[in-house]
Amino acid sequence: MDIDAHAEELASALGEDKEEVKRDLENLLEYSVPIDEAKQSVRRKYGGGGGGGSGPTSVDIGDIGPDSGNVTVTARVLTVGRRSIRYQGDETVIREGELADATGVVSYTAWQDFGFEPGDSVTIGNAGVREWEGEPELNIGESSSVAMESEPVAVPDGVSVGGERDLVDLRAGDRGRTVEVKVLEVEQRTIDGRDGETTIHSGVVGDETGRLPFTDWQARDEVVEGAELRMEDVYVREFRGVPSVNLTEFTETAPATVAVSDEAPRVSIGEAVGSGGMYDVEVRGNVLEVRDGSGLIERCPDCGRLVQNGQCRSHGQVDPEDDLRIKAILDDGTATVTAILDRDLTEEIYGGTLEDALEAARDAMSREVVADDIAEKLVGREYRVRGHLSVDEYGANLDASEFAASGDDPAARATALLEEVGA
Repeated sequence: MDIDAHAEELASALGEDKEEVKRDLENLLEYSVPIDEAKQSVRRKYGGGGGGGSGPTSVDIGDIGPDSGNVTVTARVLTVGRRSIRYQGDETVIREGELADATGVVSYTAWQDFGFEPGDSVTIGNAGVREWEGEPELNIGESSSVAMESEPVAVPDGVSVGGERDLVDLRAGDRGRTVEVKVLEVEQRTIDGRDGETTIHSGVVGDETGRLPFTDWQARDEVVEGAELRMEDVYVREFRGVPSVNLTEFTETAPATVAVSDEAPRVSIGEAVGSGGMYDVEVRGNVLEVRDGSGLIERCPDCGRLVQNGQCRSHGQVDPEDDLRIKAILDDGTATVTAILDRDLTEEIYGGTLEDALEAARDAMSREVVADDIAEKLVGREYRVRGHLSVDEYGANLDASEFAASGDDPAARATALLEEVGA
């Protein structure tokens, strides 16, 4: 983006100093205000009105891209969430959620209360479009207009009005969601917040479809272990590679009746990896390889990171501590994932303790003998793995909480597959 060109164009049209106009634009862009809306805001500041060219184009939601500029859409409001943010030094309450028409769904942020609720059909004029996490998002600000429509706008099949979701269906970036969950684990912590020390609750919630971490930024008294609650207006963000449920000052809670499954959702590795991260999931696959960094390893006593040649990346030369770990590549035909097993699970598979592994390494005069023994037991066999899946630029990792030989009957699975394909 050539900020100088935009500033020069504006300054010339308004008869103002270019550097001053440029500073105003940069201040707005710093807070992710789309360039077109930022320019309109500067025009208003200097008395230039909201003009400056032809009006925004009416478009279908399915045709909106990150470079669409300012647009007008007629859509159905799916969700409305509220959140307090700090904007230009002030506390500002924004509305955010999703809109839809027959062609698709788009997220939005509204910088003031335009009075629409889930289920309303509206025409939104002069909404800016920005890119948010790789997808277009509507930015509804002071220069936008909102008009109610009498006829309901059609939405795609499978798209529902309202924010009610099961935990398994939540994704990072969701806003204005409603969940019914049981609090499985909770702890109270004091953190350094934007206004000083803040007390929060964090832990794990569950329902029949799965489990997810959560944070209650208000530390509500009713959010205690064992509580079954309906939580309205939560948002979801990524935490350590998985979706995390967040309660704000606008979240409303009420008693609910919630059943929680002891089982993790079982999906293919391809589905799990495609989700971008799942807190509690079960996959099954064949071990193709036991990766380097398995067996006997050394960790930094201060941060727990892997130590190589006595060097920690964070703490330099250290006196490392011995540990056991397995990094096994699992494949089920749809994708691969690296299952990471801690010391306890590794000892079960190895068939001995850390001390036994150290003794075996001394006898063989090689630490690699432990990883070799583990690989001989695992490679080529099918296993069931449960744990927390994270996906990043380096690949997909599954931190295992359970690791066991698959109990599936191969003959029964083959019969089911043949029936599925009609053979």
